[in-house]
Amino acid sequence: MDTGMQDISKISKVLIGVVLTILGFLMILPFLWMFLSSFKTSTEISLSQSFWPQHWTIDNYKNLFTNGSFDIYVKNTLIITAASFIGLFLNAMAGYGFAKFDFKGRKFLFMAVLATMMIPGQVTMIPVYLILNQMQLTNTLLGIILPGLVGAFGIFLFRQFMSNIPDSIVEAARLDGAGEWYIFFHLILPISKPVLAVQGILTFIGGWNAFLWPLIIANDQKYYTLSVGLQLLQGQHTSDYGLQMAGSSFMVIPIIIIFIIFQKYILQGFNIQMDK
Repeated sequence: MDTGMQDISKISKVLIGVVLTILGFLMILPFLWMFLSSFKTSTEISLSQSFWPQHWTIDNYKNLFTNGSFDIYVKNTLIITAASFIGLFLNAMAGYGFAKFDFKGRKFLFMAVLATMMIPGQVTMIPVYLILNQMQLTNTLLGIILPGLVGAFGIFLFRQFMSNIPDSIVEAARLDGAGEWYIFFHLILPISKPVLAVQGILTFIGGWNAFLWPLIIANDQKYYTLSVGLQLLQGQHTSDYGLQMAGSSFMVIPIIIIFIIFQKYILQGFNIQMDK
């Protein structure tokens, strides 16, 4: 009886594995086709039925930077993404404060922070734009960066994780004479690697894919991000499919690489949050 149940269990696992493999391949297929098409000419994409390129070429990627302004878009996107990681540490500091410091109005302030998660970002865009306009920060990289530095979800994520770090560890460090900055950077952050990985990849994706706010705040092409530049590319080269595929691949591949590198910590971080 036990042997029969084990055989059924093995067969079930094999079937589940086969189904997941097929579904995974179907999910990857459009991205694989996009990547391979970026090495084709526009004529081959339009006329050829072949999945693989018949004549490999990297001219599409060369044209992105020679005929377009992708070098400017990449620079702006990297600056915005790097600045977003400063916001990551600000979120971590705020989450640590809510988790481990007892101050007047803490619960009310935390609830107010959570309440902002229910307000769509599109609702606050006009007020934020008017404020930045008064500060003369419209059409600047700083104006693009500032509104996204701190977010309620990031603060909530860090607060939930850090609340489960034993208070005895923090108190022991304080008794040993460690300062709050030392405790945060040398004790709390190393323990928080899983949630840092989760929030880190979300921060990277948010910065790398920034589109709507840069489009609104910037009216000069020299401040456009990759997403805005890709949309502009599609408008200017509607029939150059190879160039569009190269631009899309250039945006997607870094995110995939980041996920592959940090997937262990990302999955671990999400599992910890689900367990809580």
